[in-house]
Amino acid sequence: MLHIRNADPDRQAEMLEQAKLEARCPFSKEKREPEAEPGCPFAKGQVAKRQAPGVTPPFDAGQQYVSNTGDHAFVAPSGSDQRGPCPGLNAMANHGYMPHNGVGSLQDFIDGTQAAFGMGADLASFLAVYGAIFDGDLTSYSIGGPVNGLLNLGGLLGAPQGLSGSHNKYEGDASPTRGDLYQTGNDYLLQLAQFKELYALGQQNSDSIDLGVLTAYRNTRFTQSIDNNPYFFNAPFAGVIAQPAAWSFIYRFMANKSAEHPEGLLTGDVLKSFYSVTGDTPDEFVYTPGHEKFPDNWYKRNLVDYYTIPYLSIDSNAMALQHPQFLAVGGNTGTGNSFVGVDIQNLTSGVYSADDLLKGNNGFCFGFEAGLQEAPDFLSGIYENVGPALDKLSTAISQAESGLGCEKLAKISEEQFAEYPGYTKLSSQGTY
Repeated sequence: MLHIRNADPDRQAEMLEQAKLEARCPFSKEKREPEAEPGCPFAKGQVAKRQAPGVTPPFDAGQQYVSNTGDHAFVAPSGSDQRGPCPGLNAMANHGYMPHNGVGSLQDFIDGTQAAFGMGADLASFLAVYGAIFDGDLTSYSIGGPVNGLLNLGGLLGAPQGLSGSHNKYEGDASPTRGDLYQTGNDYLLQLAQFKELYALGQQNSDSIDLGVLTAYRNTRFTQSIDNNPYFFNAPFAGVIAQPAAWSFIYRFMANKSAEHPEGLLTGDVLKSFYSVTGDTPDEFVYTPGHEKFPDNWYKRNLVDYYTIPYLSIDSNAMALQHPQFLAVGGNTGTGNSFVGVDIQNLTSGVYSADDLLKGNNGFCFGFEAGLQEAPDFLSGIYENVGPALDKLSTAISQAESGLGCEKLAKISEEQFAEYPGYTKLSSQGTY
């Protein structure tokens, strides 16, 4: 195993300067072709080379410390502040790493996720743009519910629904701690029983919630959704891209980094802080919605180890190799345990197959490409004219794929989704 922290001082300085440059180079309209710009490090393949399995990152306490005092002291949300299904974004708003009202611009999300968690500029930028397209007004969005008064730049048909109204566009079924929308009636409140299950698995693993624990529990939640949710639907983007992100982010971003654990250790106490759960034992646990906090003495990812799209693709594929059903696009047909999968080859006119999705970055490539092709149907319920939103999404996906080597899709056969009520019954407001 290569230990970067043991590299010579000149090499460490070089890597740190490269990382700082990458952090300043997010996607934007002006940077649609970053590989053509000599000063921008997101040329094809470079991010993937930096993020390599088996590499132990360095630890720098001064650089990685995340403050929860002073300007970043916890401030509870008021009745008008938005909080939603993502605990990390809720914590950012509560600690001033994005606007406290829970409504952020693209730059707010890009800067905040890097400063608070060490998210790579490519991933931070893509998620910001995607959220603004499907949950906002193309320039900003709410981390919770609908917000009136956002700019109507895209010809919106109504108030943007926010992240809480993004079911099967962004947020999806089989969440770690949130319930399936059709079963619970909301997709943004923590389900304490699910949290307790995850917490218990960590306690059984020497008080460590790592990717092994999360992958095993993801399989449990996936099976629970199939068994119990008649409207369960594993969508091309929400299921294949956003779902593994929701699971891997728990460890990759919430784990506390240290010299002893440079890749991070996620204990039960840290998990409780990020999920707004108090109480010493599971029998005493209490969930307070919207009060997610950064723990004391907590350290994020190192600059040379920011979490990028290629890194997320590697994690997603590792989980899918253990449980190939994670990549099974399809859903239940109106009753529990009635899952029928889509024929990927027919869906993509032969560009991808089910077997292909387990190879390299193909799973992520399929999710991005199929997500782009199904977007007009979703966007037609949000915008009067889908053109500007679709152009913005196409650019963002092209940028996100730049280091993955993806096969392009010209179309998908969406009629294959007709038998899934989780797809056909969902309103443009993200409700059933």
